Amino acid sequence: MPKIEEKQSTNPEEIRKRSVVIAGHCTSVSLENAFWSALKSIATSRGLTVNQMVTEIDSRRSGNLSSAIRLFILNSYRRLDTDQTV
Repeated sequence: MPKIEEKQSTNPEEIRKRSVVIAGHCTSVSLENAFWSALKSIATSRGLTVNQMVTEIDSRRSGNLSSAIRLFILNSYRRLDTDQTV
């Protein structure tokens, strides 16, 4: 029987649930594709894996993980924008 490949959407607004490992424990996180892409980019620029980056975010969060990741990304881009305009 032929294998049916799932086509991953590139729609930045589509929410995707992905598995991550935080401090050795598996969990899933739902984020929009745009946020997954940004998270991967930030992690790569810091020499980290997405799991390592999520573990760092998790250690500092006070709310739910999805919101903490979104706020981390927002703040990262704000700092980048501030650094470039000064």
